[in-house]
Amino acid sequence: MIMFDRSRRLSEPLRWGRREKIAVGAVVVCIILGFGGLGIATLVGGSPSRRDCIDVTFASTLGASRLHACGGQAKRICASPGQYRQVAEDLRTACARARFRSGPAR
Repeated sequence: MIMFDRSRRLSEPLRWGRREKIAVGAVVVCIILGFGGLGIATLVGGSPSRRDCIDVTFASTLGASRLHACGGQAKRICASPGQYRQVAEDLRTACARARFRSGPAR
């Protein structure tokens, strides 16, 4: 196939029509809105760190397990850590960080 005026067509810059400008504008607006939404979600989202929470991650039969409790439940766990003997040291540290008295490990 012979292409007529190929060199002339290749030497000219591309012409942006109305449709191309609208498409590029829509993509730019979507990107800006996406970054704006991500920024707002980062600033607003997430739960605030509570001082009365304990969080202990330990090895379990199928991988890592997590013990997380806040408020009264954390206070009860720290008061009687007998059922968590395998993580007694980490639990004592977490209870001290949350300012709960840790009972004796049985």
